Amino acid sequence: MQRYFVQPEQFKEDTVDITGEDARHISKVMRGKPGDKFIVSDGHTREALVEIDVIEQGLVTTHVVEVLAMTHEAKMKVTIAQSLPKGDKMETVIQKCTEIGAVSFVPFLSERTIVQYDAKKEEKRLDRWRKIAKEAAEQSHRNVIPELESPLTWKQLLNTFAQYDAIYFCYEKEHGLQLRDAVKPFVDVRGANTDSKILLIVGPEGGFSEEECRKAEEAGATSIGLGRRILRCETAGMVALSCILYESGEMGGV
Repeated sequence: MQRYFVQPEQFKEDTVDITGEDARHISKVMRGKPGDKFIVSDGHTREALVEIDVIEQGLVTTHVVEVLAMTHEAKMKVTIAQSLPKGDKMETVIQKCTEIGAVSFVPFLSERTIVQYDAKKEEKRLDRWRKIAKEAAEQSHRNVIPELESPLTWKQLLNTFAQYDAIYFCYEKEHGLQLRDAVKPFVDVRGANTDSKILLIVGPEGGFSEEECRKAEEAGATSIGLGRRILRCETAGMVALSCILYESGEMGGV
């Protein structure tokens, strides 16, 4: 069933007004008509099955048919910190990791970041990324839209580590501790239904330097490998996120 995210103020006691691009999508793309039903969520605490009452220019008026439980989010809250990759790879990371279950994304600049960061274009790019996250969250029936932070420097990222219960640093030269060996003990201690916050750090096309690995570990990160094969930067986050959620029981693991 089609799903839309709305602002909390659009939710009244028993009605929801859909405006803007979503209203256009309902009327023009979906060819909605009075009596059609779909799901709306405020992305925080309320979600409901609604039915269309009236379609006007730029406005779709609906009434609540049924209040729904918000049960589609993972207990373990994983943030993807991705060093800015070339081209549209960041869009792929955001889209796919939103579908899998990431709660937020933190782009950052590292030593081997290839893309030239342009602060003047930042807001336009963030708007594009947020639209992709919203559409992916709607498609995958998420209850919330993942948050997107403005790009950080490497030092700024290190300074955020205290916000998390565990930090995993994906390092292709790590041949000792693998992701499962790091995550399983954490889950065993915290429990499968933990609401712990995890930061998953993924490097750029050229990977991380040994100095960056050392700094990350000194700041509290656990350096981990993702198997014997080298993954592309846009693939690593998807694989690692899936493994973490599996180990936490989200995908039939423990």
